[in-house]
Amino acid sequence: MFTGIIEDLGIVTKLENENENLHLTMRSKITHELKIDQSISHNGICLTVVDIDDDTYTVTAIKETLDKTNLSQLKTGDLVNIERAMKLGDRLDGHIVQGHVDQTAVCKHIKNTNGSWVFTFEYDKALNNITIEKGSITVNGVSLTVVDSKTHMFSVAIIPYTYEHTNFNIFTEGTVVNLEFDVVGKYIKRLYDINAISS
Repeated sequence: MFTGIIEDLGIVTKLENENENLHLTMRSKITHELKIDQSISHNGICLTVVDIDDDTYTVTAIKETLDKTNLSQLKTGDLVNIERAMKLGDRLDGHIVQGHVDQTAVCKHIKNTNGSWVFTFEYDKALNNITIEKGSITVNGVSLTVVDSKTHMFSVAIIPYTYEHTNFNIFTEGTVVNLEFDVVGKYIKRLYDINAISS
């Protein structure tokens, strides 16, 4: 379980394919605090630490994860949003994030609003995920509030601190990001859909 508050920008130092799996080696300032088997969010994807070597660590993504996220697009030197799992009893500064990406989206527009930025994303509506005004959304692991919600598009406002401390600062129009929709909203929608079908 995560909160969507990013701890560090990790750097991809090595990508190694093994059968249908991808091993990602990351350099991070928090590596010395990690341990084998620990769950870490990478651009919103929960992955398990399988190896630690000095200031780098390695995680493995399986085909299912690669198919549903932007991990397969990573290159050596890319920046990745990193967050360790929350501790029981900590303040929940973001919102409840599972680290289970629902789908990807494409950045369609970036607007500099003289002190902050508004990013607009478009996603495939065929997967039936939804956003609502002022609801929570996770973009590349970052907990955000929806400021403009449409059928298959939404916008978020990014303050300077978030812009500087996440990989939002390297997004361009066309950048593919990972989305995790609000878990409470997903359950409510599922129950509504079931009731609609049965009635």
